[in-house]
Order: sequence, then C-alpha cells, then structure tokens
Amino acid sequence: MTASLLHTPEGVRDIYNGECARKLAVQSLISKVFHRYGYQDIETPTFEFFDIFSKERGSVTSQEMFKFFDRDNNTLVLRPDMTPAIARCYAKYFMDEGMPVRLCYRERTFINNNSYQGRLKETTQTGVELIGDGSVDADAEVIAMVIDALKTAGLTQFQVELGQVEFFRGLAEEAGMDAETQETLRELIENKNHFGVEELVSRRQMPAELKEIFLRLPELFGGFEMLQELKEKIRNDRSRRAIERLQRVQEILEQYGLAEYVSCDLGMLSKYQYYTGIIFKAYTYGSGEYVVTGGRYDKLLCQFGKDAAAVGFGIVIDRLMLALSRQKVKIAVACTHRLVLYEAEARQEAVRRAAELRAGGENVCLMRVQAGKNAEDYKDFAKKNGIGRIEYVSGGGTEVWTPEENTD
Repeated sequence: MTASLLHTPEGVRDIYNGECARKLAVQSLISKVFHRYGYQDIETPTFEFFDIFSKERGSVTSQEMFKFFDRDNNTLVLRPDMTPAIARCYAKYFMDEGMPVRLCYRERTFINNNSYQGRLKETTQTGVELIGDGSVDADAEVIAMVIDALKTAGLTQFQVELGQVEFFRGLAEEAGMDAETQETLRELIENKNHFGVEELVSRRQMPAELKEIFLRLPELFGGFEMLQELKEKIRNDRSRRAIERLQRVQEILEQYGLAEYVSCDLGMLSKYQYYTGIIFKAYTYGSGEYVVTGGRYDKLLCQFGKDAAAVGFGIVIDRLMLALSRQKVKIAVACTHRLVLYEAEARQEAVRRAAELRAGGENVCLMRVQAGKNAEDYKDFAKKNGIGRIEYVSGGGTEVWTPEENTD
C-alpha cells in the first residue's frame, strides 16, 4: 500500500472518535435551538444542476465550484451554498404557501478555494431560512437565533456585526457608478483597503460629502450611536432607509435582551450578490474567520418563480469547533457506552448480558479478552473511546470496573 492512499485530498479532513462525538453534540444542541424557534428540518441533495448556483443567482463563482457531468452530459456541481438550494426547494414545494415558512438544515458545502487560503474545501454548516416574511421582526428573530445558538454551543465571548448592502448600493447609485465599478469598490471596502478606496473615489466626480462617506466606509463599524449622525449626512432615500432598518433591528434586539452581543459594520459587503438588505457575521476569538454568516435575500426566490421575501444564516460548524477548542470550552458528551469483556468460557453469559443492556437502551461494546492484555489495557481503551463502565465476565462471575479505578 502506497503512502498516498492514507492521505486525504487538500482541503478536506477526517474527524473521528472524541472530536467527532463533540462535533455531533454541538450540532445537536444547535438543532434543538432551531426547533425551539419553530423551524423544521430540510435536506437537499449533495449535488445539483450547475444553473442553481450560476452567476445570475449571485452565489460563488464558477471557478470555485466542483463540477462534473452525469451520463446525460448535464453539468452538475457539489453544493457550494445552501441558500439557492433551499430557495429551489421552497419554490418547488411551497409555491402556493401564503404563510411564512421556517426551515433549518445541517449539511455539507463544497467550495474549491485557492490552496494558499488555507481553508477547508468541505465544511459542515447548520442554519435556518425564514421565507415569506419581509419584516424587520424577521431580521431580528434570525439574529436572536444566532446569539442563542452560539451561547448554547458554549461561547461566551462573541460579537454579531450587522451591515446593510442597501446602504452601499444607495451611495453607489447616487454617485452614478456602474456595476463593474461598484463591485471593484465593494471588494476594496470589504478588504478594508483604505488606499484603494481613496484612489478609486478620487478619480470620480461626486459631491465632497459623498466622497467623504465612501472614504470612511471601511472604518464605519462599532456602536449603533453613529447611525443617527450618519443618517443626517445622507442625501439619498435608499441609504437612509437602510440605516433606519438597522436602527429598528437594534431596538427589537434590545427587547430580546441581546443588544450587548451586536454591533454594526457598514463596511461589511458580502460577495454574494443575492443579498438585498441586512447582512451579518459573527466572530469570536480562536477562529481567524467568521463563524456565522447570513442576511436578507428578498429577490432570489423570484428567479425560481416565486416572489417571496427571505432571511437566513449559516453557522460554519468546523470554525465554531476550532474556536471552542482554542477557548478550552468543555463540550459535554454523555459517557453512555459500556464494555462487556468476556473470557471464552463465559461467552454465552456475556452475549446474554450485552443483549439485555442493549434492549434497555445502553450502547454496548462486546469484546473477548485477548492474550497478553490486562485490566489496565482495557481501562485505557475505555478512556480513549468514551466508555464509562466495564463489565468483566469470566467463569467465576462478573466484575465491574471503571476506567479511573486502580486494580492494584
């Protein structure tokens, strides 16, 4: 066997034993939060037609997708983004629905990132989509869920930053920028490239006050008190409405008692073109990137034949687990496993005992004693595999051991 057969491709990794148990435990805790808010589970295929995630949908670029062909020569892609996939499902199964639909998911996404970025190409995401409600209350609800989910997972120090894509688009429209210029400026602002922003803006004719706002955009983050002062300087209605919407979301989050976890960042401008209003990301220490991303996408459903407002978010579980590990947050994993260890002559009794325990809901590993192994070897095995109790069955009866016990 060659060494290459033991390695995974770049951008993916194996997760096993204790790490896998902790990841599943966190996912389960978060799913319970979603269910408490009235959301119902949905699963979508791992691969879909390329058109679902095409440039017109505003998802990831074609170069970032894993593409392949089926036997009928259709172009398929591994799902790079959950939102368009769920939008397709909603348009297919809820076309005649007149009430808001609340959906939650736990899926894997696949993005063919550049190798130098050091990011995983396959990640686990869990999140929600609230479809059919265009209100500010819906915006606040999903942000409240983000905070509730992160707290439930074990984080105590994190921040959810709110942005508004309509604020930037209103300014760009006022300045008479075409789509290409807007995208260039968006990237510069998103990357906090002050010099690049200054160079681009200085080449264009616009009022000095508008130019000043563009130059300040990479630095417009922090408390919500800055919004009122900024609103007084804005001349276009589109940007003013965006600020007012942020202010109303903040007021509702205060009613939730969650305002301390939220700040604003008007320089946050997502690369996903389907966002139409509020956008947000959650950060914590121990992870170099956001652990949650989301926002409002009121026009995406129209591309699938259904005009419906929508807002949602995704938690990147892999990044969350990294942050929890680095913050040394202990994740409770129930130690419900039991080991029934038996000598050859006591097989029948061991099999009977294992069946009895399993019928009672216990997780049981049945193992015959191996030559050359002693009690400490099996206790070490139990510790490594989350087994809290060992029943040793021999011709002389049954003994109960625990991994911490000293057999001397």
